[in-house]
Amino acid sequence: MNSFRSLLVAVAAIPLLTQLVSVSSASAQDYPDRRITFVVPYPAGGAADAIGRLLATKLSETWKQPVVVENKSGGGGIIGNDYVAKAPGDGYTVLIGITQLVQAPNVGIKLPYDAFNDLTPVTQAALIATVFAVPIQRPEKTMEEFVSAIKANPSKISYGSYGNATTSHLYGELLKKTAGIDMTHVPYRGAAPLANDLLGGQINAAFVEVATAAPQLNGGKIRGLAISGEKRSPLLPEIQTLAELGFAGFEAQGWIGVFVPAATPKDIVKKLDSDLSRIIKSPETTEQIKRMSLVPVGDGAEAFAAVLRQDFERWGNVARESGVRVE
Repeated sequence: MNSFRSLLVAVAAIPLLTQLVSVSSASAQDYPDRRITFVVPYPAGGAADAIGRLLATKLSETWKQPVVVENKSGGGGIIGNDYVAKAPGDGYTVLIGITQLVQAPNVGIKLPYDAFNDLTPVTQAALIATVFAVPIQRPEKTMEEFVSAIKANPSKISYGSYGNATTSHLYGELLKKTAGIDMTHVPYRGAAPLANDLLGGQINAAFVEVATAAPQLNGGKIRGLAISGEKRSPLLPEIQTLAELGFAGFEAQGWIGVFVPAATPKDIVKKLDSDLSRIIKSPETTEQIKRMSLVPVGDGAEAFAAVLRQDFERWGNVARESGVRVE
């Protein structure tokens, strides 16, 4: 009797399941038919916000649907990331995320989401190289001269960062280990105050994102001694990479990428990927991204997923080598 009742329940559920599948297929087929929200987990005015607004404008023009940017800042990006990770997987809530997604788990930050299981990568929008810079009034013209100066004056030279466990802090501590030098870490609350004090000579050096440093570098107000990445930045081709100079472990670069909740149907991810990657690679958008001192990418979901796995391992190595942890 129990088996017979179970069979009746199963048969009765078939129309409902068919209806749900039909609704899911229809929603994917009709996507998008209403407003899309790009969530930027940082305040307005930064690189992620600028990329988000640029892509939102271009995608709105392509799809003839409103695409709005919503800044959900707080917790070093965690609040906005978590909001999207827990949003419905329907393609209408999109995250403009940064490298912090794969850095944070490696430095012991407790997260309410898993970047690999709760989010799906769509496309990598841009790369952000990090330059090691000193105030122009300092005498050192090369990385070798700077390292020699520190060894001659141990504990008397300071370096600044955007804050604890950020890229600039991780790379600063890694440089201390790999070069065998001693510098005093001075954490700031963000890139703007760090850049101001570097410019004024209140700190002796810093790892600064090229997007922040470019105006001062081009204006001859600070001097770039080395840059992160596997190869030189096309934006600053005259600055040697740390790898070229014999310092290993600085190959990872910052990035800005597009994500959706993990439950998002594959065909919606594919549509977002196709149109956003094409937009990023278009001559007009490429030029606009370069004017932000960023390197455009737009290589798509599969390539971006590979970058995420590689960078998770790379930042894990950096965190272990540098000893940076958030307790």
